[in-house]
Amino acid sequence: MPEYRSDFIQTLTARGFLHQCTDIEALDKRASEGIITAYVGYDATADSLHIGNLVSIMMLHWLQETGHRPIVLMGGGTTKVGDPSGKDETRQLLTDEKIASNIASIRQTFDSFVSFGDGDAEAILVNNAEWLDALEYIPMLREVGRHFTINRMLTFDSVKTRLEREQPLTFLEFNYMILQAYDFVELARRHDCALQMGGSDQWGNIVNGIDLGRRIADKELYGLTTPLITTASGAKMGKTAEGAVWLKADRFAPYDYWQFWRNTEDADVGRFLKLFTDLPLDEIARLEALEGAEINDAKKILANAATRMLHGSDAADGAAQTSEQTFESGVTAEGLPTTDLPRSELESGIALFALMARAGLASSNSEARRLIKGGGARINDVAINAETHEVGVDAINPDGVIKLSAGKKRHALIRPV
Repeated sequence: MPEYRSDFIQTLTARGFLHQCTDIEALDKRASEGIITAYVGYDATADSLHIGNLVSIMMLHWLQETGHRPIVLMGGGTTKVGDPSGKDETRQLLTDEKIASNIASIRQTFDSFVSFGDGDAEAILVNNAEWLDALEYIPMLREVGRHFTINRMLTFDSVKTRLEREQPLTFLEFNYMILQAYDFVELARRHDCALQMGGSDQWGNIVNGIDLGRRIADKELYGLTTPLITTASGAKMGKTAEGAVWLKADRFAPYDYWQFWRNTEDADVGRFLKLFTDLPLDEIARLEALEGAEINDAKKILANAATRMLHGSDAADGAAQTSEQTFESGVTAEGLPTTDLPRSELESGIALFALMARAGLASSNSEARRLIKGGGARINDVAINAETHEVGVDAINPDGVIKLSAGKKRHALIRPV
């Protein structure tokens, strides 16, 4: 491993964050000589980020931990366009009010990873609508651009040999790369930002910003990307049978978040400890050397540390205790996700498949039916394989709740009210 001068580049390299950098030696030198300002951009297409964003969030964390200044750039402007990177269809356009609401919600997540303030190395949150809206460019694109696909534009001789794409790409989306490059220049002008960071799929957009900064602002800018994170088995990081792993507690409960990390594949434990926790590297080296049954202890430490960073110590401790009670002690645990149900519905009888769906253990009634038919459903730890099974008041256990299970690892409580 090359020897770097700055704590920042040393840390990113040692923990596995570094994939590409436009000029690693120059960036390292600059970071070793003083405070640098760097940013990562996030569009506000939902009210929560997901675990796919966590690598870049952790980069901002380590940027600040090594003495530098993070910028969290919220795409209040670019969200109105939509990033076409890796997408096969056009995103639904959101209203200004919805975008503002999403930004306010997402802002809370970053409080767990960086410290905001006015100091030289304190993080700031910036909204690119500050400058993009003022251009009066986006309203025109939203009104007209979304009706034109690049595919048809490519039929003209002047451009058809320049780009090929199998899926439709609107002119609205085609402008995203221009706006992202402009963001970098504006941040350099307004906040002396010298570095843009992001996932490997953003490399082209980042390089565009660097080139634009040199051409129109005479700025020396840098780009740094992380590798695409996949599991040891080759699966995309953060995808579960139930969908995305969201970072907001009301979208993905802290207990489920803890379980997600606890279920990490053996071969990924060391790598994920480096990327997604703040544990010291010497401690991680000890944990990743564990073998056999002891690797489960390392997984619990991973789950505790990752959950603590996002949701706090109380949530992490509660999730760990709930897991121990559920899986090791065999008792119903209070910390499991709980759904209130009118007692009158139980008195009348309710289909198990419907109850599984309402408890969040299946995305639909049909998925719940398949789960039951396949032998994956349990009531109070008793397997049920009849699709027509009805749940009544007799299912209420001595703790006053009904414990539902989907497979061996996913559980929820129904509380009669």
